[in-house]
Amino acid sequence: MNHNEYLPFRSEIKEVIRHTDIEYTFRMAYHGDVKPGQFFEVSIPKFGEAPISVSGIREDSVDLTIRRVGKVTGEIFERYQGDSLFLRGPYGNGFDIENFRGKELLVIAGGTGLSPVKGVVDYFSSHMEETKGMTLIAGFKTPKDILFLEDFGKWKQAMEVILTVDCADDDTACQIGLVTQYIPKLKLKNKDETTAIVVGPPAMMRFTTQGLLDIGLKEENIWISHERKMCCGIGKCGHCKIDDTYVCLDGPVFPFTKGRKLLD
Repeated sequence: MNHNEYLPFRSEIKEVIRHTDIEYTFRMAYHGDVKPGQFFEVSIPKFGEAPISVSGIREDSVDLTIRRVGKVTGEIFERYQGDSLFLRGPYGNGFDIENFRGKELLVIAGGTGLSPVKGVVDYFSSHMEETKGMTLIAGFKTPKDILFLEDFGKWKQAMEVILTVDCADDDTACQIGLVTQYIPKLKLKNKDETTAIVVGPPAMMRFTTQGLLDIGLKEENIWISHERKMCCGIGKCGHCKIDDTYVCLDGPVFPFTKGRKLLD
């Protein structure tokens, strides 16, 4: 009998990690192959489903960091450890670790854009011998909006980390400013071989990628992830289609040489 691609499977919530008032990570039971940057369709019967990026990968679970923004995600936030959600996936094209291994890596993320690339940061923070150096620049609106705060402590021990906010009160320990203003100050060993990942809101990605090109990075060494609502996840509904590209199948992770041409 053929497998029904639309049929979800039940997954137990192993842990719920609260980051902000509206952003939690749900650690879901899962056994199987998955890459950073891929996504699952998370559903609750009678409420619908929503595409959620993978923000962490373990042997027996995946992390899904969810922002409470509507009916489906609002209902998900009523679930706790020991409850279950329904998942379909993983779907899409994720970040391939091989593209960054043995090179200097620069990761620039804005807001919730840190979630889909967090798996890459986690991997190399534990395998720095596989890089020629790594820098993470992460920007949030305010200190209260920072995600994965405990992880930043671990990352800072392994790599160069710039944590910045758009605005803050006098007590903040963060730097203040947009992520783009730190690009010209980067001390990269070899710009021709440096690889970069940029994930965040469209305007942030546009100005950030231009900033990287301005300092000499090659287009083919930059990777991005498109933020779009994937409905079916398997290229059937056309909701995420741009020209002849299905973001749910060909992305959401793209080399910049391809991704920069995807304009609605």
